[in-house]
Amino acid sequence: MTQSFDDIPETALAWHQAGKGAALATVVETWGSAPRPVGSQLAISGAGEIAGSVSGGCVEGAVVVEAMDALEDHKSRILEFGVSDDEAFAVGLACGGTIRVLVEPIGDAAQALRAAILEELCAARADRRAMAYVVDTDAWTRRLAGVADYPARFRADKSGFDEAEFIAIHNPPLRMAVVGAVHIAQPLMVMARLAGYDAVLIDPREAFGSAARFPGETILHDWPDEALAGFGLDARTAVVTLTHDPKLDDPAIITALRSDVFYLGCLGSMRTHAKRVARLTEHGFNSADVARIHAPVGLDLGSKSPAEIAVSVMAEITETLRKRV
Repeated sequence: MTQSFDDIPETALAWHQAGKGAALATVVETWGSAPRPVGSQLAISGAGEIAGSVSGGCVEGAVVVEAMDALEDHKSRILEFGVSDDEAFAVGLACGGTIRVLVEPIGDAAQALRAAILEELCAARADRRAMAYVVDTDAWTRRLAGVADYPARFRADKSGFDEAEFIAIHNPPLRMAVVGAVHIAQPLMVMARLAGYDAVLIDPREAFGSAARFPGETILHDWPDEALAGFGLDARTAVVTLTHDPKLDDPAIITALRSDVFYLGCLGSMRTHAKRVARLTEHGFNSADVARIHAPVGLDLGSKSPAEIAVSVMAEITETLRKRV
């Protein structure tokens, strides 16, 4: 089975369940311009297989050796590596620094990461439920926590230490649904993927939403409300409507407003939006519902071309995701 680069906990669990033995290594602290951010993981099997990464290669070999030792003595440990200027430059950094890596064997020993906790974490990830894995590095106790426990960390996707506890944030991957295979959608789909979004394009008009116009993109030709229902909308999803046609945009907007998507942006002038608001009011939506809509879509950057408008849309989506309270 092909594993995604981010499916590291699932890989480690599979190795453990197969009887190979497995350990998880997690970056818990690093220097400013690190090759891998805090929270990055490397899975190591007892057979010497690895998946993921905790560095640009400068310390990975040492981490694997320590992981093998952890599988032998069943004890977790935090490793600290001082990276010299020369070593840092070799992996693309301007200067050296320090990287700390948590290594945890999976098993039933007192200091180990218990398989039951890892199974629960992987189940939450599969269900797109945000989850925090918390390990007390003094007592080596572990627990799972939800968004309400660390709202700021979940909002910022920021793993890190709170005193002796390391909190690893596991947010569902970001997704975007773009309704309307128009000229703006062409650069927007590319930008969304570059920004880390799993993006889909929705347009029942197959002549518009064609592979020739959108090579390599996921295109859904169902009616927008049906497509969005199948895609699934949640708090890690952004929806952008671009058709200018109420027959297509309105079903998507109504579906999005009935969900907890973090962003809903709609193309159109202020006059177009006023007419949209009137239609939504007739459907029973109130002023608080309508206030969730970003319209006209995108930050006011003075954008003119389709690509510039796409930049403004991505900027507004990023601002909404990272600065919302």
